[in-house]
Amino acid sequence: MLYSQKNIPEDRTKMIQENLYLVDILVGRMVTQVPSFMNRDDMKSAGMMGLLDAANKFDPSKNILFKTFAEHRIRGSILDEMRKLDWFSRSLRDKQNRIGKTIAALEFKLGRDPEEHEVAKAMDITLEQYQRLLGEVSHLGCVSLNETLDHSDGGRSFLDSLIETNADMMPGHRLEAAELTKIIAEVLEQLSEKERLVISLYYYEELTQKEIAEILTLSEGRVSQLHSQALIKLKTKVQSRLP
Repeated sequence: MLYSQKNIPEDRTKMIQENLYLVDILVGRMVTQVPSFMNRDDMKSAGMMGLLDAANKFDPSKNILFKTFAEHRIRGSILDEMRKLDWFSRSLRDKQNRIGKTIAALEFKLGRDPEEHEVAKAMDITLEQYQRLLGEVSHLGCVSLNETLDHSDGGRSFLDSLIETNADMMPGHRLEAAELTKIIAEVLEQLSEKERLVISLYYYEELTQKEIAEILTLSEGRVSQLHSQALIKLKTKVQSRLP
């Protein structure tokens, strides 16, 4: 949907009304990845604030569809609410970054994807301690997936590139999105078989971690660890390939 170059009240009302459905879609997509104390009402309220912010700040001259811009703002508003609830802690972010940097350094040194025991050894901790660490930072997966890759308004996130098509994009953005999707596809191939299965079953088949655990005959905790490690690898590998 195209809107006028002037951000007038009538246009803002129309944009909000025609895109209210985006809030429900994004809340439904993110709800399984957030802590239990943040409920749908919290997320929906934050998402609505993001949609209102998008309507107020949208600039058609930047050649970005309002839907794309609004999704970015809604997603960001929900993430901001998570941070306000003090779930998103600096210490967990530091731990996640440490794992990512260690994996990247080992991959460069070994010329292949490192095994878990090799990552643990490089971090000077036991395998059990490393796996517990993966469990601790697993909730950060929601933030990692929904952060934009280029840090710009309307930028595509990891989740966009994993599960969405580019049919609703402006023509000028489709080639760039296709290239990004290609990079992520190549990175997915570098993950272990179990990591790829977890990502596929969770994001493409939309199964719960409990259902995935039953299919793979693993514990839910182990599925959470594999999911966490896969997302850290995805983020680290993809960002290293971006200009």
